[in-house]
Amino acid sequence: MKIVAVTNIKGGVGKTTTAVNLAFLSAANGGRTLLWDLDPQGAATYVLRCQPQDNATAKKLVSGKRELNELVVSSGHDRLDVLPADFSYRHFDVHLSARKNPTERLLRMSRSLRDAYDMLFLDCPSGISLLSENVLRAADAVVVPLIPSPLSVRMLLQLRDFLVANAWIDMTLLPFFSMVDRRRALHAEFMASTRAQFPGMLRTEVPDWTDIERMTVRRAPLPAYAPRSDGTYVYALLWSEIEVKLQQAAFTRAVPLALAAREPAADAPSMGELTPL
Repeated sequence: MKIVAVTNIKGGVGKTTTAVNLAFLSAANGGRTLLWDLDPQGAATYVLRCQPQDNATAKKLVSGKRELNELVVSSGHDRLDVLPADFSYRHFDVHLSARKNPTERLLRMSRSLRDAYDMLFLDCPSGISLLSENVLRAADAVVVPLIPSPLSVRMLLQLRDFLVANAWIDMTLLPFFSMVDRRRALHAEFMASTRAQFPGMLRTEVPDWTDIERMTVRRAPLPAYAPRSDGTYVYALLWSEIEVKLQQAAFTRAVPLALAAREPAADAPSMGELTPL
C-alpha cells in the first residue's frame, strides 16, 4: 500500500479538492483506494457525503482501542472508501504526545489497512504539528498544492528544510501550483521563479476555475459528475504525473536493495555455512 499525503502549512490552497479528486481517479483506474480525512473540519467527509462512525475518537485510535479498518465507510463510488473525520481530531496532538515514539504512531495505525488497499490518501489539516510530523513519517509521497505567492514559496522552503533536517530522504516531495490565474502577472512571476528554485515541481497546474469550486456544491468528485470537463482533464494529468513519480521512487529504492541481495558482503557466510532454523 502506498501512502500519499496532501498537505500544506497554509490553509485555503485546494488540499481537499486535490485529495478527493486524486483518490477518485486512483479508484477509477482500478486501485483499491482509501481516503482518510484527518482534518477535524471534515471537508472531504462532507464532499463525499459520508458520516463519521460512532466512538471514532482520536484518543481511541491512538490508544489502539479502535482499529482503522473498523471505521471505513463506502463513498458510493467504486473501489473508493473513506475514513471520515471526527471533530475530536483537533486533539490528535495531545494523544500522540502521550505515546512512545509519537511521530511513528500514524504509520503503525495504518498497518491494519495494508492488505485491503493499494492507495491510502491523507487529507491533512493545515499547520505544523505532531500530527503533521506523523504524516510526513508515514507517507511515501507528499503532494503540496501551492498558490503562486511569496508565502507559499516560503512554506515550501520551510517544509524542504524540515525534511532535510530529519533526514527523511526516502519520501517523495511533490509540489504543484494550485488555484492559478495566469492573467495575473504576480502568479506568472512567482511560478517562473519557484520553478527555477525547485526544478522538481510537477508540471501540471490547476487553474482557479469555478467548475472546480463547484465540487463543494455538488458534493462529489469532479470526474464523477463532469468526466469530460477541462477540470477533470487537469486532475487526470496531475494524477498521471504523480503515478509516474511514485513508480520512479519505488524503482530507485528497489535497485540498491536488489543489488545488495545479489552481492553478499565479503564476510557473509556461504549457503553451506548457514545454520538451519
